[in-house]
Amino acid sequence: MKVLEGRLITVSNRLPVEVKTRGGSPRLSRSAGGLATALDSIWRYSHGVWIGWGGAADSPAANGVLQKATRGHSYSFKPVPLSRDEISKFYSGFANEIIWPLFHDMPSRCNFDPEYWEVYQRVNRRFAQAAAEAANGKDLVWVHDYHLMLMGRYLREASSSGRAGFFLHIPFPAPDIFEKLPWRKQILRALLHYDLLGFQTDRDRYNFVSCLERIVPEAISTRDDPFNTIELEDRRTRVGTFPISIGFEEFANHAASREVELAANQFRHELGNKFLVLGVDRMDYTKGIPERLKAFRILLRRFPELRHRVTLLQVVVPSREEIPNYKELRREVELLVSQINGEFTESGWVPIHYMHRNLTRRQLVTYYRAADIALVTSLKDGMNLVAKEFCAAQVDETGVVVISDLRHARRGKTFPHAPPARGYSRQ
Repeated sequence: MKVLEGRLITVSNRLPVEVKTRGGSPRLSRSAGGLATALDSIWRYSHGVWIGWGGAADSPAANGVLQKATRGHSYSFKPVPLSRDEISKFYSGFANEIIWPLFHDMPSRCNFDPEYWEVYQRVNRRFAQAAAEAANGKDLVWVHDYHLMLMGRYLREASSSGRAGFFLHIPFPAPDIFEKLPWRKQILRALLHYDLLGFQTDRDRYNFVSCLERIVPEAISTRDDPFNTIELEDRRTRVGTFPISIGFEEFANHAASREVELAANQFRHELGNKFLVLGVDRMDYTKGIPERLKAFRILLRRFPELRHRVTLLQVVVPSREEIPNYKELRREVELLVSQINGEFTESGWVPIHYMHRNLTRRQLVTYYRAADIALVTSLKDGMNLVAKEFCAAQVDETGVVVISDLRHARRGKTFPHAPPARGYSRQ
């Protein structure tokens, strides 16, 4: 492994911790979401700065709480303040009402509001300025995800000459989908200001290169396995595939602890030791939660002998609750749970146990260890670590993961040079 000469400057929409005001005082909590989880094992031993929105208004008290959180560590947090209007139009608006549905092949859910684009540019410029101020020429600036695709361009405009890389945690769409984005060329050209671009799968990387060939034909692409090299004007960008994983040993050791074993056994006893099927998802329309519930209803109708023998535990983590599509999805999911339980519940057995809340790490590992089957039924996905976490928690190696074949590709055109979609089976 190559050792960095300078520090690691990580930039993401959110910091891995969040400051919330309770009772008039700022309090620190861990940010929900897969990105912070995926980077946790790296950052625990890194020397550098993490830049992102801290979850509270910029104030001396909030900044003091963040500084206290990193006391004694080799890294620090640098918060980027965002107004409520910016959060609404940059995060909820452009990022999650345009890019998120479009990159998950759901353009009908997009709201192409031009004002969202204006705020997205302004916020990306502010993040870039924060990174340029924090980094020196030896540091590596590592930018994460679809919220900050323009940052590479603004870093260069801020005269940042150091190395900069970008990693996309979600899928990248094929050209016929990406072309629906009014600002497609600006985004592609901005991404080429990074020295290195990383994607989750080969398919995502090939889709990106195909979009360049169609939309920015002046960019010259060459293949040098396992990378593509893109040349545009006087810049050169390498493009690679870097699938994310988890800290397997740490997760497995936690699951093997006596504390988790007792909690898992107790939970199964409370459910009457039924065969336990588990779903753990954010509340998002890409996760296929309604489809999963409907499939479970069909199972119970077709095979009545399974009633009283199998229970579905569906955990849904709250997400983006201010966006109308997500409010509608929650109503749909909770209505389905109510209907299915109303149709099949009998004395001593409820078919679906539904939870809508955040879980602690111990609770999550307990449910993983207690379950017989984990369901990952995404319609399309990028960074979904549930399958790996479940496998790591199966210390007895008896669990099974059932994964949708739509995780990496919905029905539709497949580019002839793209590899088949890949998923995880039981490991």
